[in-house]
Amino acid sequence: MKESKDQSFDTLMNKFAHNIYGSTKGKLRHQVLLHQMRKYINLDQGVLDIIDVGGGTGIMAKEMLDMGHRVLFNDISAQAVDFAKQSLQGAENVRFEQQNLNQLMFCKAFDLVICHAVLEWLEEPFNAIEKLIQLARPGAMVSLSFFNKEAHRFGNILYGNFDYVDADMQTKNTVRLNPNRALSPHLVLHKLAALPIEIIATSGIRCFHDYLKDREKQQQEFERIKQLELNYCEDNTYKWLGKYFHIVFRVI
Repeated sequence: MKESKDQSFDTLMNKFAHNIYGSTKGKLRHQVLLHQMRKYINLDQGVLDIIDVGGGTGIMAKEMLDMGHRVLFNDISAQAVDFAKQSLQGAENVRFEQQNLNQLMFCKAFDLVICHAVLEWLEEPFNAIEKLIQLARPGAMVSLSFFNKEAHRFGNILYGNFDYVDADMQTKNTVRLNPNRALSPHLVLHKLAALPIEIIATSGIRCFHDYLKDREKQQQEFERIKQLELNYCEDNTYKWLGKYFHIVFRVI
């Protein structure tokens, strides 16, 4: 069997938790994603069966558990599963599964599939999208976000990283916490158009925050930046600039 080249965060979880969710980048990403999910997914319609694919630290799983839902936490990394077990210690209605996405045997089992910031770490991200749909019951919702290649290119042009941009933002010296397989939102939407789904909403995540000239304002004026993000994340002018792109869709 071909060995998977999907990225795992084994040995990196503490650094990942600190660098991502200990920063305004991670905090803002989480809060805007949660806002958009609440807006377009009826999370108060009763107890939902939810799978959090590539759940990382368990931060979104905790939100769903706090709302009273049943959650299956999944991650390819054994260390991520251990980290989430500690984070969610004492929580009811949570199960844990350490598996590659393609190894998950559940079929049409979930009312909500969450897959945030995972596709960019996978060798075959478009195959993974089909797998996510297979996990969902007819009528179920999927919350999908991924690292935006177009925004990544735009940011690096602004930073003057022209050689990196000319190399299509690929480098031999990969930093393990930096995704190396960013995806174009247009290509993902094109893929989804051929699948049995209905797109409910699209939005950009961190359309402004990462581009601030004065980086100190990321912390000093976090709430003002957050409100601007919420005001414009679905605006067709700005959403394509979001460092992450978020799609909410229904499985038919």
